[in-house]
Amino acid sequence: MECKVFFHNKCFDGACSASVFTRFHRECVKTASKFSYHGLVHRAGALFDEREFLGVANGDENAIVDFKYSASPNVIWWFDHHLSAFLTPADQADFERGQADGSTAMRKFFDPGYPSCTSFIAHIGKTKFGFNVEPLAELTKWADIVDSARYESAKAAVEMAEPAMKLTMVIESATDDGLIPKLIPLLTEMPLAEVLAQPFVHELLGPLMERHWAGLELIRSRASLNRGVITFDITDQPTEGYNKFIPYYLFPEGTYNVGLSKSSFRTKVAVGTNPWTKVPAEKLANVAVICERYGGGGHARVGAISFPPDREDEARKAAAEIAAELQGLSN
Repeated sequence: MECKVFFHNKCFDGACSASVFTRFHRECVKTASKFSYHGLVHRAGALFDEREFLGVANGDENAIVDFKYSASPNVIWWFDHHLSAFLTPADQADFERGQADGSTAMRKFFDPGYPSCTSFIAHIGKTKFGFNVEPLAELTKWADIVDSARYESAKAAVEMAEPAMKLTMVIESATDDGLIPKLIPLLTEMPLAEVLAQPFVHELLGPLMERHWAGLELIRSRASLNRGVITFDITDQPTEGYNKFIPYYLFPEGTYNVGLSKSSFRTKVAVGTNPWTKVPAEKLANVAVICERYGGGGHARVGAISFPPDREDEARKAAAEIAAELQGLSN
């Protein structure tokens, strides 16, 4: 039997979640002889292709981790921790119905209180299935730090001394579709420093670090701070990703950041909150709620909206409106 694991692509927590789920399934469920990995991305339009979920009639299983809910009857496992986990009220009702009647209570799990989906899967595995999570301590620690931005400083987040930070850059910058599926099985089998030292990973670091510092200088040249909100537009310099803490590294006094960027498959509005802001938590905006108004979502402190690549004007309008709203909160 094959277990197809669909995960949040180009995301450290997504890759770690897929790895922890694989180990949990292999040790506790024990029904799969093969695992395969399929990245999912937030984009304008349909997020799922039902044809990818076929095979359950033959005993195969489909799992989604660290990504939005699908009501497909062919999805057997689901774990997520995002506030914006449900695309529609009907999806949420489907999930709640399965929980209430018990039909999916031991296969589909949701809790937005967890800092990472990785640690959420580990917790569910341990408490409900007897999964041994002791070998996962380093991975879950760093998944929590990375996905909830619990770095000790913007300097630590941007200068990336730790192996986990370098792996995050490799994962977020991946252009080879086979890279992250190759990484996933290793993340729960060896220390992160050893994963980083694998030749197929290590050879990417030099060029990626050069691109990282170039990205910092590009954002430095475009970013500005107005009434507590850092804004920038780099859509004319397409990129598959950049370090989202650069704005706070450049403007530590900023409270929020609204950045416009463009990749091969979307124009993205990234909205974030400075993890080191001195503004009391109760006075901070819920970024996920703001992004949901434009078809996006995320966490309370960080979110994003995806537009088709050719709809930059709509993305730019949304970014301007969000920046103005957040500036109003900073008064």
